[in-house]
Amino acid sequence: MRKTKTRVTAMLSLCLVLFLAAAAMLAPRPLPAAAWGLSFPKEGGEPRADVSREALEPYGAKYIGNTEEKELVLTFDAGYENGYTAQILDVLKKHNCPAVFFLVGNYLERNPELVRRMAAEGHTVGNHTYHHRDMAQITEKEDFAAELTAVEDLYRNVTGEELPKFYRPPEGSYSEENLQWAQELGYKTVFWSLAYADWDNGNQPDPQEAIAKLNSRLHPGAVVLLHSTSETNAQILDQLLTDWEEQGYRFLSPEELFA
Repeated sequence: MRKTKTRVTAMLSLCLVLFLAAAAMLAPRPLPAAAWGLSFPKEGGEPRADVSREALEPYGAKYIGNTEEKELVLTFDAGYENGYTAQILDVLKKHNCPAVFFLVGNYLERNPELVRRMAAEGHTVGNHTYHHRDMAQITEKEDFAAELTAVEDLYRNVTGEELPKFYRPPEGSYSEENLQWAQELGYKTVFWSLAYADWDNGNQPDPQEAIAKLNSRLHPGAVVLLHSTSETNAQILDQLLTDWEEQGYRFLSPEELFA
């Protein structure tokens, strides 16, 4: 009798251990603090991201759209003005292509006319934070919020309008807490599914090589990140948009991405 009780107790303990292990495997895992990263295993195919779409979804965050449709969202990050934005805006107007410009505080302060032109021509100005800090290192919600609300205030002063609530973490540095705070402040967080090394002004990519690389990595549902500070991007944008139109791609607004 005693042996039977011991055997039953052991079996119950084992069941409990297995149950707890299964529950731990099924429970949502916290997102690590990290910098956004991608790899491109197949030309023209969906890239592999460090974090899945499903893991980002509860926080109102996305890096890719509908991978069944030939559509894309074109975004530009701008930490400062380097003399190419007017040319970029001309090309976007030619192709009737909406874009998102993620701007930092000093850009709004120093280039109000360009900001007003972006808004007037139907583009979206997004929040790239006031100081372009590593947001994953911010541990207080008040400090995080201050980086975003300072940009909102500047945009309101420059345009007389409210800033659209789209946020891109500088250099893609984020944490689960950041994503939660952004969501609580009403923001959608926008990462990206296509980018290339275009940010170094002292080592700009060869235009033809840049076109080839971007075309080979383009995929349905792409969220494209380019830097408006890049001379190469200003040179190739007309050809890029022509190529993408000829491939049957449709250009989406960020609202359509999250619809």
